Amino acid sequence: MIHRILIVTAVAAEADSVGRGLASAGPGEGETPLPGGFVLRRHATADVLVAGVGPAAAAAATATALACAPAPYTLVVSAGIAGGFAPHAPIGTVVVSDAVVGADLGAQTPDGYLPVEELGFGRSAHPVGGPLVARITGALADGGLRHAVGPVLTVSTVTGTAGRAAELAERHPGAVAEAMEGFGVAEAAAAHGLPVVEIRAVSNPVGPRDRAAWRIGDAMDALRNAFRLLGPTVFTDPEESAS
Repeated sequence: MIHRILIVTAVAAEADSVGRGLASAGPGEGETPLPGGFVLRRHATADVLVAGVGPAAAAAATATALACAPAPYTLVVSAGIAGGFAPHAPIGTVVVSDAVVGADLGAQTPDGYLPVEELGFGRSAHPVGGPLVARITGALADGGLRHAVGPVLTVSTVTGTAGRAAELAERHPGAVAEAMEGFGVAEAAAAHGLPVVEIRAVSNPVGPRDRAAWRIGDAMDALRNAFRLLGPTVFTDPEESAS
């Protein structure tokens, strides 16, 4: 039985960068339409899906792909660009999650924020297996690509102030980045019993919103280079890559 890896991005530009990186492992294999208007971009080692922005869109699209794909998957990857937390992940860094965290899934109380676990229902984090993280970071290190490991936070509203950045960093020590889709991807993967990891390239610092400081082109290049390194190494054996 053929097993493949599903890589989920928010927008087409991210999928384009991932696909250009995967091309080093073999030519593209065309596209497969899915219900709901989604399309799988098929590559030698993985399928790439454009899911839309935000955790709800990401969960819906990922669940559709997992239920309807032509072949079963062994690993699900949430990929794209992200804001990076200083000093762990400056612009251009590739971040690899050791946990995918729903950072605002909980409740504000007079005594502070309570994650959904402390409310007595649900979960707000999906841990990533250490061997998988080690295989990914090993490939990035061998290719000389700057990277960082830590929790990657999923938010529904992108951070735009220093106060909010400090609050998130305090609540989630060691967090390396924030984005908007990872937790939705992880929830869908978990529903299908599949491991998940988030791999992103940093385009801007988490904090005050300053579009002049964004380096989206640099982040897209780093994202492409990450998947250029992972395509012919970690992703060539999906069974092993999931461990």
